[in-house]
Amino acid sequence: MNLESKYSYAFVLALAIILLASCETKRPTNLADHNLIPHPVEISGTGGRYLLDREATLQISDPSLQGVADYFIEVQSGMKMAMDQKADIELALGANDEELGEEGYLMEITEYGVVISANHPHGVFHGLQTLLQLIPVNAEELVELATGTIRDYPRYGHRGSMLDVSRHFFGVEDVKRYIDFLAAYKINVLHLHLTDDQGWRIEIKSKPELTTIGGSTEVGGGAGGFYTQKQYEDIVQYAADRFITIVPEIDLPGHTQAALASYAELNCDGQVGELYTGTEVGFSTLCTDSEATYEFVDAVIQELEAITPGPYIHIGGDESHATEKEDYIYFISRVQQIVSKHGKTMMGWDEIAQGEIEKETVVQQWNSAGNASKAAENGNRIILSPAKLAYMDMKYDSTSRIGYDWAALIEVDRAYNWDPDTVNATVPAELIYGVEAPLWTETVENMKDIEYLVFPRLPGYAEIGWSPQSLRNWEEYRSRLAAHAPRFESAGIEFYRSPVVDWGKKDN
Repeated sequence: MNLESKYSYAFVLALAIILLASCETKRPTNLADHNLIPHPVEISGTGGRYLLDREATLQISDPSLQGVADYFIEVQSGMKMAMDQKADIELALGANDEELGEEGYLMEITEYGVVISANHPHGVFHGLQTLLQLIPVNAEELVELATGTIRDYPRYGHRGSMLDVSRHFFGVEDVKRYIDFLAAYKINVLHLHLTDDQGWRIEIKSKPELTTIGGSTEVGGGAGGFYTQKQYEDIVQYAADRFITIVPEIDLPGHTQAALASYAELNCDGQVGELYTGTEVGFSTLCTDSEATYEFVDAVIQELEAITPGPYIHIGGDESHATEKEDYIYFISRVQQIVSKHGKTMMGWDEIAQGEIEKETVVQQWNSAGNASKAAENGNRIILSPAKLAYMDMKYDSTSRIGYDWAALIEVDRAYNWDPDTVNATVPAELIYGVEAPLWTETVENMKDIEYLVFPRLPGYAEIGWSPQSLRNWEEYRSRLAAHAPRFESAGIEFYRSPVVDWGKKDN
């Protein structure tokens, strides 16, 4: 070999080593360098790797985990159950860690495989959501997972989103898609706003005209629609399979024009009201001093209770401007008795705190800190949904194509940058039951509209509800959020590319 060839060979070899080293740095070596949302409570890396085949095997330690395993296999196509051989991924109960509660999990990734353990299948399910985020959406046949340990559990027991299906109606498949959005970010409650002035969306068999008449329209005069009880039960089961509780809302005594247009006896003048397709609020009210009203409420709650396995029924109670305050307080007390009689716990918007509510009742603050304070003085648990921070129907900025701005313009950073413990100084931290991000749909007509307003704000609300405040930092979070853009795109989500996030970063 001549001198020139020798140096040429050395150069090529050196270049190859540099390129190899460059490729090496891109491989996961520290599990703590992650793009997980919500941020785990504890995460530590051990510097190794595990090669996970896209056709990897899964094993469960208990028959109660079969449904969780089936879900994972369906979502992560190519996975299959292991029979006798050792599996790549093991799912187990018996974590024996009281702090994990029902929803927490422990994930251990070693050079020999992945083990997810928990006290309850719910926790294993959350662990699998984390694992799904560790697997790039554009992964090849082999996925390199960094080794280490994740120990994780939620900050609050109630982490929810509300979907208004009354102002504009959304069918079963749309609601199921929304449920999948929630499950992916460990949100455990879907609050369905089923009735309002513009439409009644749940079949009540003893009151059929609620849907044939009250469900026949929507904002703008569209065809409306409703869920049969069978369809509603299908939604409830789909959510339950993903460990999400459905909280149905029947908004009373205001926001009731659809009901008033269906049954004359609900009106104090005994005349049937007119259907309404506008967007004003506060003009309707049930006749609160008529026993026919309470017979109606009892019939509705009785049927709703029978098809709702979750512990709560939400009775609304907001913006009842057409109801005299004394009548409103009496009405809330009577409805509370009806809900309790049917074995459910009442939830309501913060206005219900003006009445004499039971300590078990849950109050949802959306507007009045004073109402929430009164509820806290009574010992009621509080769900925080401050409109100025958590309403997903608010525009991002003045150029947003849909949405409102009456509460605030809520950019992605504003949606993320608040602490439930300090948003209302008069509510003790121990009474905060959780957080919930509502999506009202006056301006929302289809699934693409939902996606535009919900993403990318929803993951931030999920992190507020799950992760310790000490681990939350906007600058760090915006980097993790950017890495989820390929996930949104893979799921066909038409999300808002907020200018406060650098979307150039790639998945994992």
